[in-house]
Parts: sequence; C-alpha cells; structure tokens
Amino acid sequence: MLLVAGTLTVIGWLMQHLADQGMIANGAYGIATLVAGLPIIFKAISALRARVMSIELLVSIAVVGAVAILEFEEAAMVTFLFAFGNFLEQRTLQKTHQAIQNLTEMQPTTATMVVNGQYQEVEIDEVDEGAVLVVRVGDQVPVDGEIISGSAEVDEALITGESKLVDKTTGDQAYMGSIVENGQILVQAQKVGEDTTFGKIIELVEEAQDNQAPMSKFIDRFAKYYTPFVLVVAILILLFTKNLRLAITILVLACPGALVIGAPVSNVAGIGRGAKAGILIKGGDVIDQLAQVDTILFDKTGTVTEGRPTVKSIKEYQEDHWLALAADLEKQTNHPLARSIVEYYEKRGQKTTADFNLPITTIKGIGIQSEYQGQTIWIGSRRVLTENQIELTTQQARDLQVIESDGQSVVLMTVDQKLVLMMGLVDQVRKGVKETFEKLKQSGIDKQWMLTGDNSSIAEKIAKTIGINQVKAQMLPEEKALFLEQLQNDGRHVLFVGDGINDSPSIAKANVGIAMGNGTDVAIETSDVVLIDSDFSNIQNARRVAKATMRNTMQNVGIAIGTVALLLIGVAYGWVNMASGMLFHEISILVVIFNAMRLLRMKF
Repeated sequence: MLLVAGTLTVIGWLMQHLADQGMIANGAYGIATLVAGLPIIFKAISALRARVMSIELLVSIAVVGAVAILEFEEAAMVTFLFAFGNFLEQRTLQKTHQAIQNLTEMQPTTATMVVNGQYQEVEIDEVDEGAVLVVRVGDQVPVDGEIISGSAEVDEALITGESKLVDKTTGDQAYMGSIVENGQILVQAQKVGEDTTFGKIIELVEEAQDNQAPMSKFIDRFAKYYTPFVLVVAILILLFTKNLRLAITILVLACPGALVIGAPVSNVAGIGRGAKAGILIKGGDVIDQLAQVDTILFDKTGTVTEGRPTVKSIKEYQEDHWLALAADLEKQTNHPLARSIVEYYEKRGQKTTADFNLPITTIKGIGIQSEYQGQTIWIGSRRVLTENQIELTTQQARDLQVIESDGQSVVLMTVDQKLVLMMGLVDQVRKGVKETFEKLKQSGIDKQWMLTGDNSSIAEKIAKTIGINQVKAQMLPEEKALFLEQLQNDGRHVLFVGDGINDSPSIAKANVGIAMGNGTDVAIETSDVVLIDSDFSNIQNARRVAKATMRNTMQNVGIAIGTVALLLIGVAYGWVNMASGMLFHEISILVVIFNAMRLLRMKF
C-alpha cells in the first residue's frame, strides 16, 4: 500500500511539473490519497469511537480540507509522508525489540528423552519436570535441571554472558539454552518452559519493554489534550483570517509525531542495550528511578562476595554425628553457607549426607531450627546464642574470637542450649567490586552502606577490602528494610543490591532493587533490575544505561518540540507550505529514531 501510494505520488508530480498533464496528475494524486489516507481515516474514526482525539484526526481533517480546496498534490504528499512516518516507527520498534526476537529464536525446540533406556526425540513442550534427557556434543540443554550422569564443557554465554566454557559434572546445574561443546550429560528436568532461567529472561525483557517510562506516560496524556487544542487553534485561525489553506496547514504541521515516538523508542532501545549486556531492566519507570539514585545499600554474602564460601575452620565439642545431622538439615535450604557445609561434609567423609527426614523451620536472619530425638537443634549465626541464652565456655569463646578475627563467617550448631559445633567459612570478594564502588561514587552515589547479618569484625574486614567505610552488621532482614526506609524519609533515592530471600523485603522497598542473577527466585521476582551474569560492574553499567536513556529521551523531546515550533514560525512568515512542512516533519521523526538507535551501540 505504501509503495503504491509513493509510486502514484511520484507519477503525479512528474505529470504535473514535467509533462504539464494536470488531469492525469490529479488522478494519480487522488488515488494515492485514497490508498494512503483511508487507513489514517479509519484509525481516526476508531479513536473517536473510544472518545480519543488522536493525531490521525488532525491529518484526516487536513487531508479532507486539502481535497476540498482542490490541493490534490498537497493531500497526496501529506498522506504518503504520514504513512511513511508510521512505517518507520514500526520498523524502528521492531529493531529495538530484536534482542527479544533473537532470544526467542535461540530457544531449543526439541529434546532427547531417555525412556526405558532408549533415546526418544520429542517436542520441548512434551518434557515434564522429572524427565531425564541426554544432551550430546553440539546440543542445547532444553531445560533447567541437575546433571545426574556424565561430564561436559558447556557454553553458558546465552545465560550468563560469560564466553569461556564451564566444566560441568554430576550434581551441577545445567541451564536451558546453554550448549554442550564437549562431552555428554544426562540432565533431570527441574524447570521447563517459561519457568527456566532462560524463559524468565525473555519474559522479563518483554514486560520491561512494554512498561512505559514516566516521560512516555506524560506524552500520552499530553497528546490526548494537544489534539483538541490544535483543532481549536485551527478553527480560530480560519475564523479570523478566512484562510482555509492556512488553517489546514496548521493542522498538518502541528502533528507531534516525533514527540509521540521519541520517548518510547529511547526507552525500548535503552532496555534492549541493557539486555544485550545481561542487564535486565524491568521497564521505563525503573530507568527513570535508576537515573536518580544517590544512595546504595548492599548485602555481603552472594552480593559483594562470590557466594561460594568454603569451610576453613571446624570445632567439634562433642564426639557424635552432629556434623552429619547439620549437613542433612542444611541441604534443605538454599543459603550459600548451607550449601558449603553440605559440600564440606560430603568431601570430608567421601559420602552423601544421611537422610534423617527431619522438618526444619527457617528463622530469618538467624538460621534454622529442628527437633531430633526430643532435642531442640539450632544452626545459624551467632544470634543463635542470644536467641537461646547460651553461655560459651572459655575455650569456645576463644575459638569464636579467633575465627571471627580472621574474617571468617561463623555457623554454630546447638543442641538443647549447648554448643556442639562451630564452623568458620570464607568467601572471596567478587572481581571489580572496589572499582565499581569508586565509579558509582564519582557518578553521584555518594552514600554507600554494606548491610549484613554477619558480625562486625567480618563485615569491617570485607568493607575495608572493597573501600567502604559505612557498615551495619548483625542486621535482621526487617532491620535492613527499616534502615532503608529511614534513608528514603530523609529524601534519599535508594538502590539496594542483594541476592537472597532475606534481601527481598529491602529489594522490594528500595527505589530500585537489583538482584544478582545467581540469587533466589524470590529476589529476582521482586527486583527491578536483574544482573544475569552476577557481574558487579554491571551495576554501574545499568546506571549508565539509565542516565543515557533519560538524556536521549530529553533530546528527542527537544527535537520534536523544536521542529513543530520552527515549522509554525515558517508558516507564519510564508516560508513553509503544507507539503514541504510535512517533509521536514518526517525528517524530524527520522532524526529522533536515529538518535535513539545510538543507545544500542553504547559502549561500556
């Protein structure tokens, strides 16, 4: 349709200006106006039925008026250029959604299932949780699951953005979309389809790009009132000047096309650039908030540290099977320290954990509690001692002091108010953390606090390593959230970074909550930004994307408003007519589009 309208418009112009065939020219212009103009008129009518005065209404009235005064060339030019502008807008939005399209196309469509010892290729939709799948060299892992047999070198770049191969073996997690480059593994499905990490990435980015920024919402409201305002102005001009052509020209040139597309295209491009780098920003309103943050609060374990601690010290105060019981209870939780204790027990004893079948109760900020043979078991931080009013012996107090002074995180196990086990664990600080905090400070986030449930000596040691001098230790989740709220009441725009269930209240309450990609599902679901590869430096990159997107949006708004103002001035002085003005109008839309596309090429 657009090609036909464009061709007829060109034919009409040639017939009129070169061949002096006015009748043929007007016929070509008329058909071109119908072809390009009818869809515009239908949109205007649909909008009116919904009680909305759209931009299409301005163009429709102007085109009908141009035909009425026999300005067929103007009518054809206006309808074609407006339709061409809409075409460019749609193509641009499709291109900025390309990250989603690419991800969707990369999803595996089939899987090889093991059924009664036989390999059976099935559609991915037929795979249920618990199914066992074989993944061979060159195959994509079709589900999230646990490797139950075999080993392989796996490319997880699609999930984490990390280009180097990862060695995977029995007991490790495999993620949908990763590719086996060498070896063969059997994977038992734990999550399928949209529930997988890869599925959630796609879902989050899709939702984010549909989520409007405050500027976009303002422009939508502006356009709602702008259209009737322009109509009133055009009517007044007609009444006072008796110049129908001038009134029609005002209707055409006052169309804020570049203004309407300017904010959404910047928003979508910014989110797309973030997604390309493994930064999932959940919407335009998040971009607006992220650009304004001036304070950062962050958890320690699994956030500034790798979240893969190892047991360095262990003190057993009773000759019994308490370590085996501790490992069995801890395997029911997903806390990084708990996983480390299970791994330590299995490596030390070269056996899997026993199966005591004991239910546990999780006490946020403290640990877990259970009952065993009529005895009350507690495992957790040193808060276990105060919670149960336990007094340490001289030796136990000395051991605790030595472990904590070495910067180790302490896990204690008590049985009926007696300390039976003390473990010290160490975790490595993530690469680039110190540099990231320095860059954040330089960019305006001058208040930086580490909040942790660990004791003060461990917290201070980590804080010194990463260059932070504001620390709050031994904090419960609700205390973290309360501290965050106090800062907000003081007028601070707070960014909170965490990874665990304990962090989810603060992540949800913050102006912007960031979850590390290796964190729990709850933290990821409640956050505003997800760092898929858990790269700490991407916190600074996310803020750079947000600030660049806001600048780009304001530039586009300025271009749009400036274009309309200049065109109206040009009309007033007789420098601009309807067709030439519409051409400049569409050029401004192109400028806005290309300006937004610069975000996709942003370098970190």
